[in-house]
Amino acid sequence: MKRNLTCIVCPMGCDITVTLEKGEVVDIKGNTCPRGAEYAKNECTNPVRTITTTVMCGNGKPVSVKTNSPIPKSKIFECMKIINSARVNVPVFAGDVIIENIADCKADIVATQNILE
Repeated sequence: MKRNLTCIVCPMGCDITVTLEKGEVVDIKGNTCPRGAEYAKNECTNPVRTITTTVMCGNGKPVSVKTNSPIPKSKIFECMKIINSARVNVPVFAGDVIIENIADCKADIVATQNILE
């Protein structure tokens, strides 16, 4: 099986073709650097994403948050359900952990801005 990807590691946006056999990567073509090959391999075998969203504060204002490390792509909807039900009291400071170990992904949800009132 072949899978075509556009690399997102750098602005070059290489068109990469990955050949898979029995779920294993056997060939990668089209990347111009080793980072592109690593991206393509991971995207085909264990895709991960960083979530960037908001959590509502007790004062009704949203605070921007993100995962402090990538999570498995398959866990995004589960994590968003948890995030959407969360509320945080003000003040909130950038770097504060809002949700620890979300969905057992070994990633925390952290604030990326200050909300003081």
